[in-house]
Amino acid sequence: MSSIPSSVSSATNHSYEDNSITDGLVLPLADHCFHCGDPVPQPPFYTEILGKSREMCCMGCQLAAQSIVEAGLEQYYLDRSEINRTASLPTQLTRLEVYDHDEIKSQFVYAQDGLSVAELSVNNLRCAACTWLIESRLDELEGISKCQVNLTNQRMRVIWNEDKLPISRILAVINEIGYEAKPYRQDTHEAMLARHNNQMLLRLGIAALGSMQAMMYAVALYFGEYSDMLIFQRDFLRWVSLFVSTPVFFYAGIPFFTSAWSAIRARQVNMDVPVSLALIITFFASLYATITGQGETYYDSVSMFIFFLLAGRYIEHNARLKAATMANDLVVVEPVLVQKVAQDEAAAARILQQIRDNESQKSEAIEVETQKVSDATAEMMPKFMKGIDVNVHQLTSRIAQDWQQSRNQQNVTAQLEGDVVSKQMVTAHSLQVGDIILVEAGSEIISDGILLSPTATVSQSLLTGEGDLIIKSQGDYIVGGAQNDSQPFEMLVTALPKDSQIGLIDRLMNRAMSEKPKLAQQADKLARWFVARILVLSVLVFLGWYIVDPSQAIWATVAVLVATCPCALSLATPIALTVSTNRLASYGFLTTRGHTLQTLAEITHVAFDKTGTLTYGKPNLLNIEIIEPVNQTDSATSPSTAQKDTLLAIAAALEVGSRHPIAHALLTAAYQLHLPPTSAMQHYPAGGVEAMIDGVIYRIGHKNFALDNDINSIDKNNDLTIDLVAQRASSAVVLSSQKSDTNDWQALACFYFNDKVRDSTQSMLDTLKGLGIESVMLTGDPSPQALVMAENLGIQSAYNGLSPTDKVNHIQQLQAKGAVVLMVGDGINDAPVLAAADVSTSIAGAADLAQVSSDSIILNGQIEAITAAKRISDKTERIIKQNFRWALAYNSIVLIPAALGYVPPWLAAIGMSLSSLFVVLNALRLKRA
Repeated sequence: MSSIPSSVSSATNHSYEDNSITDGLVLPLADHCFHCGDPVPQPPFYTEILGKSREMCCMGCQLAAQSIVEAGLEQYYLDRSEINRTASLPTQLTRLEVYDHDEIKSQFVYAQDGLSVAELSVNNLRCAACTWLIESRLDELEGISKCQVNLTNQRMRVIWNEDKLPISRILAVINEIGYEAKPYRQDTHEAMLARHNNQMLLRLGIAALGSMQAMMYAVALYFGEYSDMLIFQRDFLRWVSLFVSTPVFFYAGIPFFTSAWSAIRARQVNMDVPVSLALIITFFASLYATITGQGETYYDSVSMFIFFLLAGRYIEHNARLKAATMANDLVVVEPVLVQKVAQDEAAAARILQQIRDNESQKSEAIEVETQKVSDATAEMMPKFMKGIDVNVHQLTSRIAQDWQQSRNQQNVTAQLEGDVVSKQMVTAHSLQVGDIILVEAGSEIISDGILLSPTATVSQSLLTGEGDLIIKSQGDYIVGGAQNDSQPFEMLVTALPKDSQIGLIDRLMNRAMSEKPKLAQQADKLARWFVARILVLSVLVFLGWYIVDPSQAIWATVAVLVATCPCALSLATPIALTVSTNRLASYGFLTTRGHTLQTLAEITHVAFDKTGTLTYGKPNLLNIEIIEPVNQTDSATSPSTAQKDTLLAIAAALEVGSRHPIAHALLTAAYQLHLPPTSAMQHYPAGGVEAMIDGVIYRIGHKNFALDNDINSIDKNNDLTIDLVAQRASSAVVLSSQKSDTNDWQALACFYFNDKVRDSTQSMLDTLKGLGIESVMLTGDPSPQALVMAENLGIQSAYNGLSPTDKVNHIQQLQAKGAVVLMVGDGINDAPVLAAADVSTSIAGAADLAQVSSDSIILNGQIEAITAAKRISDKTERIIKQNFRWALAYNSIVLIPAALGYVPPWLAAIGMSLSSLFVVLNALRLKRA
């Protein structure tokens, strides 16, 4: 077919295409194939390309287009200059080197601790030995840091040094040992699993038909032995049995042979090695008997053996698939296309640079706090650590206001000139930092960003589990994964979709599903050990029977190979871990490390932070106690009220941009007040905030910080008394200013707050106590009211006024006594202690650093999820042990009768399949935990 020039395609292009990323895309004529240009039938075939469903003329074009899309090579359609059936496909499609291209690699590879991390889909995984084979083979490559394969999800996670090893080489090695690996994408991964499921179903159907036919002829042969069947009749039935069994053996049974061959070629053994040996020996022994007319044939056993194995694996595969896809409901499906309004890379760069500077200083501060510093270094630092310059919110507000003014002017100009402000449709993958996008009402927010419109109403139920709508103001931070529940708004993209908050949670989930706890590693090792011993034992059984009764040697050996195959043993752990992990996710408890479930089952102590953990972390301002009046302007209100408003405005100005609950309470209370501008703002973790207002330096934080007291020295402001009990408050902060003449700090006011204890805290603590688990409270709040709250909750061990280092020391002291500690925290200063605990969890909405440091995340803010996690982890441990005992007992019991010849091969296949099915069904009981 002749090529279609670009001019023709432009004539048939719709306005949607003109305003999209696909400008210049060569399109076919109407009702012609998007891939080759031929006329399409009615109804046509369809394939999703570049965010739109495209018409295809035949299944061949549809499959070719799907291959291009799945390989990440949609750029081919943007680059081609003509459409015809002979146009060459991208040559990279057949070469794995395409994945080394930066543009494609960026879609599935990300950086972590100086190394590269890739999430891959792996096809043809059948048992734990397959995962071990891939892991052990890749571990031999120079540059591989870690490789973990998840059998249940058919996925793998590899961490490597890209300077030493390209991703194409990793994929090539996986292909060499008989498995197919592709970059993970949820849609293509599910399509891959669906295709694999359809293939299994087709093979199962052929095996079912063949085994039924073979059994029919086998019954005739069995009766013929007792009714003097003629030789030619017997031989005829044998040849017919061979005919119906051949497609079963060579097609339905091919997965077992290819898997076994891949393992043998890699000089390893897996579960399919003994199975394949049994099938090959039985089939070719029957073939020899058919050709020579001597001996017995067992085509029915071969066919039934393959059928029962496939049936067991099909049921098992679907159970694993169902368990694996449960967690997908937690992840937002990205919109394929978004509306790009403009681009402001400079503004995004300024914001990101401010955030990077902030995070850099924050990390330095935490590192200093968690280590012992030398005296010389300590003398060079303020008494409450090096500060952090945080002025991000003010910066984003200015940028948002400037954009809104520019946008309004642009709209006015467009209306005067009769033009329409352009909106360009772009794909999610092509979105860049600095893009300004329009988020339609009701749609998902694809990435993190800054709100440019005056207001917006969003729902963050994915992170918090709460359906309450959150009102955002101009300049506020918008979290990727939230939903726009009001009018359309514009936002400045500050992170790529894969680097957004929802992207972080997705990566944490992937990491958890990829990592293997020690129990799973031990199970894999035991299964491999078992396979090797089975092969040795089968040789001994053959030799023994060959001496006693050569006619039974082959069949007894086959029965041993089949009946004792440790498939159930290899499934005992991974299926239980997958189901329990997804069950925990339904409670809003998201595991981010592989060892979390196993360690949760062993905990003896639970250590809690107070603010935002045992309490809601949403304190309300109760009272302002004036200590030292400040200068004030004329006001119609009473002097006392005016003084409090002035002090509140100063305190709120110091807290602008902070995510601390106290800051939120102050800013909420000062909502209608004019906040003075600040400069030289410094944040001190475990201390407070310092900034300059109108030439005066102010501090707000706990008493020792605000007054610059050394905790170990005598209080220089003994007259300042914070009485939380009298004020019925849970916490208080002090506002102070530095005297210009002496540089001493003068207390100006004390702000009292009440932070309500979570409704479910008491029942959760009582449940833990009933389980024999001791609760400990470790809080940075220095007030005695914190200890009173702990006493009221029944927490016997409570410590207040702790720095991050103090918290770590308390955890280490417990661990030194043999305790296994779960730490539950919230906030940046909890990151060190979360990392130090045996297992940890943080509340979603906490600082990113705290979430990454923890082994799990509570998404819905419901702290009682901890008791659910403990209950499920205990049940998971019991079920795994039950599966182990069953698998070992079955293999031990069936060994003797199989070796003695009492178990025919077909019965051995049924026994092995039922054993594996029992393990899967037992693990699925965790869905009701």
